[in-house]
Amino acid sequence: MAIAKPTNINEYILGYSPEIQPFLNAVRETIRCAIPEATETISYGMPGFRLNATSVWFAAHKNHIGLYAMYGMDKFEDEIQTYRGKGTKDTLQFSYNRPLPLELISKIVRHKFQISENE
Repeated sequence: MAIAKPTNINEYILGYSPEIQPFLNAVRETIRCAIPEATETISYGMPGFRLNATSVWFAAHKNHIGLYAMYGMDKFEDEIQTYRGKGTKDTLQFSYNRPLPLELISKIVRHKFQISENE
């Protein structure tokens, strides 16, 4: 279980078990590489990245890592169907018992932040 109130992403990740930390680190690094100019933050008790007025969040849960892009995923509808959370529109859930779709996460983040694939 995560620590009560992490003040940065390192503290957030270290608050989870060694089994969960690699998942969180992989998502963090994927987002950081997709938008290197973004600022890391903790808000709503979750790690996130902000650039100007745009943000994306992720979080560990009991059975999955959640990605909270909040919008901008329509372009990837076919690719994200298997990751949609139950009853959610703009949240993806990545199970711990499957490989993380890091390339898909990167594409979603770059699209949301309107970063060209050629940059």
